[in-house]
Amino acid sequence: MRTRPTLHWTPPPDLPPGTTDLQPVVDALSAGGVLVLSGAGISTESGIPAYRGEGGSLSRHTPMTYQDFTAGAQARRRYWARSHLGWRTFGRARPNAGHQAVAAFARHGLLSGVITQNVDGLHQAAGSEGVVELHGSLARVRCLACDAVTSRHDLSVRLEEANAAFEPVAAEINPDGDADLSDEQVAGFRVLPCADCGGILKPDVVFFGETVPAQRIEHCRQLVREASTLLVLGSSLTVMSGLRFVRQAAQAEKPVLIINRDATRGDQLAHTRVSLPLGTALRSVADGLHLPVGGSTLHRA
Repeated sequence: MRTRPTLHWTPPPDLPPGTTDLQPVVDALSAGGVLVLSGAGISTESGIPAYRGEGGSLSRHTPMTYQDFTAGAQARRRYWARSHLGWRTFGRARPNAGHQAVAAFARHGLLSGVITQNVDGLHQAAGSEGVVELHGSLARVRCLACDAVTSRHDLSVRLEEANAAFEPVAAEINPDGDADLSDEQVAGFRVLPCADCGGILKPDVVFFGETVPAQRIEHCRQLVREASTLLVLGSSLTVMSGLRFVRQAAQAEKPVLIINRDATRGDQLAHTRVSLPLGTALRSVADGLHLPVGGSTLHRA
C-alpha cells in the first residue's frame, strides 16, 4: 500500500519553545547507547538545501512522486534530466562538522546506531559505519524490471555520452539531487534503459508517495528498542517515516532529544528541542565531551 505524500506541516500554537542548552545532549551521549536519526538539516552546511524551514526547497519545488515517475515517459525524462544535472553538484558535496561529529561519537562508543532520512551518503563519507539509509541512496540505481542495482556513477557516464550537448543552467539544486529546470530545457534529454534487460531505471531511493521497505522499518524499530535515547538531528519529522520512531521511543519512555532550528512534528514528545545550527551545536557537544571532530574522512566513490 502506498500513501499520499505529506509535504507540509503546520505547527500548533502550544508547542514548547526551543532552547539553546546542549547539556541534556552531552549528558545523554556521556551515558552511551544513543541512536541518531538525522534529516536534511544536517546536510545544509554541505551545500545541500533542506526541504522545509526557512529557504526550504518545498516552498518552490514539488518532489517527484513514485506515481508520477512510473506513470509516463515524459515524467521520467523530466526527472532524469534534472537529476543528472543535479548529480554533478550533489555528488561533489562533502561532510560538514555535523557529520564529522556524529562519526566521532560513534568512534568513541557513544552511539548504538545511526538512521538517516538523507540520500546523500555524507554520514558514511565522514566515517560513520552501519548507517541505515531509511530512504535509500542516490549513489545507486535500480531497474524496476529485473531489480539489478548499479552505480550512479556508471549511469552518469552513460548519460553524459548519450547527452553530450546537454548543458543547461539550473536555478537551484534540491535535497533529492533534483535541479530546477524548465520543460524546454529537458525536452531533448535522452533517457537510458537498464543495460541488462532494457527496463526502466529508477534511483535507489524512496520517492514521495512510496513506502519504505517493511524489513528496513523493522530493523530501525529494533534499533529504537535497543537504544537508551533517541537523538534527532535536522529533521522536521513531517513525514511518518521518521516520526514513527520518535513515537515509538516516547511510548517506550525513552528520552527523545531534538536539535533542529525550527519546530518539529515531534516536539510534543521530546524532552527538549535545541534550536541551534547543527554544525555549531554538534561541535559544542563534542567539545563538552572532550572529543576531537574532523581529521581523516572516507572518500566518496
